[in-house]
Amino acid sequence: MVMPLGPDFSAGLGIATSHIGTIGAAYTAAACVAGVVGSYFLDRFDRRKALAVAMLGLVVGTAAGGFATGLTSLLVARAMAGLFGGPATSLALSIIADLIPAERRGRAMGAVMGAFSVASVLGVPMAIKVAGWVDWRMPFFGVAGLGLLLAAAAIFFLPPMRGHLEREQVHKVSVRELFTRSDVLLSYTMATLINVAGFLVIPHLSTYVQNNLGQPRDQVEAIYFVGGLVSFVTLRIAGKAVDRLGSFRVGTVGVMLFMCTIYAVFLFPTSGPPLMLLFACFFLSNGVRNVAYSTLTSRVPEQSIRARFMSFQSAVQHLGAAAGAFLSSQMLFDLPGGQLGGLNRVVEGSILLSLTLPVMFFLVERRVRARDQASGTPLATGAPVAVGTGGTPPRS
Repeated sequence: MVMPLGPDFSAGLGIATSHIGTIGAAYTAAACVAGVVGSYFLDRFDRRKALAVAMLGLVVGTAAGGFATGLTSLLVARAMAGLFGGPATSLALSIIADLIPAERRGRAMGAVMGAFSVASVLGVPMAIKVAGWVDWRMPFFGVAGLGLLLAAAAIFFLPPMRGHLEREQVHKVSVRELFTRSDVLLSYTMATLINVAGFLVIPHLSTYVQNNLGQPRDQVEAIYFVGGLVSFVTLRIAGKAVDRLGSFRVGTVGVMLFMCTIYAVFLFPTSGPPLMLLFACFFLSNGVRNVAYSTLTSRVPEQSIRARFMSFQSAVQHLGAAAGAFLSSQMLFDLPGGQLGGLNRVVEGSILLSLTLPVMFFLVERRVRARDQASGTPLATGAPVAVGTGGTPPRS
């Protein structure tokens, strides 16, 4: 919601459009710090209670964004949201990985990524319309209210999730292991590269469409609606494909489509149906990459250290996103009329980083496969996979 509303709050608060990426970086940088800290203790708590606390903090930080009076106060509010949003994400993914067996995890991740599509189909256009009807502050308050309901749902509807605490290994695995295992380090590197490449361009989509292409706000709403709808339909298919074909193959297809799409969108500007088609491909490619990546990384840690692993991985994800958003803000400059200049450098940087991702997918998948074969549970297509020494996660 925040990035598509960039032109609205930049005008309302007198913030230069080239600083929108910095506002995005405030959230991701704070989430990165929270991820590092959380990697030391998140596995010591019931996942349900920890998720509820993280969601409540995210609600407060989001609502604070609606009270911002300038760039500084908005940066502080987004940083507050990031401090709790980062752990909330890692805990949610840990819950999925704990409850869903590895042979069905691609489909599960595809379904979860479909939630982002629903946000694009419903949330982003609704936020833009509400900002037009009232002002840009109201969507912040609305999302905070929805987050409060979600925090209550986590408390009252999720069962206690203490299975990882019952494993004797949880007290014996050192956090140091998160920084010494080759499969873990490769996973962190892949997370960083994916997010730097993506967030070089993602924070500037709305500004580019409205200011550089001269399209009305309605066109931005339509882009997010169509892109989200396409993603919602196809991400479940992508999840099943990951279960059958592996993350390397599916992820590589997503990466190649991503590079071709941003090259066409930013370097060969167009309008009308071709623009809508290109952005649909952008949403699709980004989603396919994320499904393949999330499914693969969920297989790296044992259950007893999963939340800590996910927390630090969330940190490096957000560090990568913050770095991408910050770097793009330094590479871009304002042209007369609020247009963005320097887009060719941003796109070229994103493409160069994306070229490394198929290699990372291959290396991580090979390490996970080799480890599981050594433990007597080969990573075969459609076969159950043991998650390290923790075995197959329990079904809910």
